[in-house]
Amino acid sequence: MTALEYTRQLVEFESTSSLSNVPISDFVEATLKRLGFVTERLEYNDANGIRKACLVSRKGSGHGGFAYFGHTDVVPANPWLFADHGPFQPTLVNGRLYGRGTCDMKGSIACMLAAVERIGSRSLQHPIYITSTADEEIGYGGAAAVATRSEIFREMIAGDAHGIIGEPTKLDVVYAHKGTYGIVATSRGRAAHSSTRAGINANLKMIPFLAEMKRIHDEVETSPEWQHPEFDPPGISWNIGINDHTHAVNITAPQSVCTIYFRPGPGHKPDLLVERARRAAAECGIEFEVPITCGALYVDPQSVFVQEVLSVAGQTRPQTVCYGTDGALFTALKKLLVLGPGDIAQAHTHDEFIALEQLDRGTDLYARLIEHWCC
Repeated sequence: MTALEYTRQLVEFESTSSLSNVPISDFVEATLKRLGFVTERLEYNDANGIRKACLVSRKGSGHGGFAYFGHTDVVPANPWLFADHGPFQPTLVNGRLYGRGTCDMKGSIACMLAAVERIGSRSLQHPIYITSTADEEIGYGGAAAVATRSEIFREMIAGDAHGIIGEPTKLDVVYAHKGTYGIVATSRGRAAHSSTRAGINANLKMIPFLAEMKRIHDEVETSPEWQHPEFDPPGISWNIGINDHTHAVNITAPQSVCTIYFRPGPGHKPDLLVERARRAAAECGIEFEVPITCGALYVDPQSVFVQEVLSVAGQTRPQTVCYGTDGALFTALKKLLVLGPGDIAQAHTHDEFIALEQLDRGTDLYARLIEHWCC
């Protein structure tokens, strides 16, 4: 099968992160077994009790080899631009395949499966590994399960496998990405008609906390301590969100929620900012959670590994990206970079698509890497 055919089949599974990814994982597992892989299945229930599944697989034996990583969950498709076809009805128009997950990142998984199929029954001197995770879009829960529980992942580490995170990079070789940190601060009040004395407005405690978050925002925008010159933008993108969930103007807000989402670069010390925000929340009497803490990924761009991939890919200069990936959980692999088909600008959009040219080139490149590292 071609990458286009695999992508169509994968997109038809509605695997939004809030739902179970077991059906799509069943399909991927059956495909891997058909292609000659030994599979390891890791299941867990997420915080909402939803059943999730990750797959770690191996074809061939020995050390080294090619270790590919992808995720099967997608972000919600709301809104979706097209009235004539839904987000889980892959539709080909003018050289583009539209559908949720075509770019991020079912098209990439499809390229890897098609590349393995292209290699066929050729003798492998080193193993091919394929991993598919759940929950990458909402906090890397699947990657954490693989990193802590997978026997085959430990084999990759022991054998010094060559790792590729297949997120969309337009097939540019990416040696570094930023981390992902999330903060949720909640102020509690009591709802009542605002003309009475019965209510407690949760926003009143939130206001001084927000003032401190604004001060942190302004500081990290300019302080050299929080810049990284290898990225664009170089800062950590301290993004503040606020919602009091009140649907009428004459009700005192029963709760007020502030979210902070920021992206530390390699070498930054994000816990310093988290603790500063925590102290501010305590001073204001606000609940404080840190649901997401995931570090950055960095591999020396001058390393033999990066230069080797550049040579196979026909490129001269590696790149950085400002988004995060499962790769931050897989840094026990010393050889690890990001390289996948599709443009990140098309990910999570209301008209997500991947160009057929990217699927073709992605299959070709992954097949060349298999030949280089495994055959």
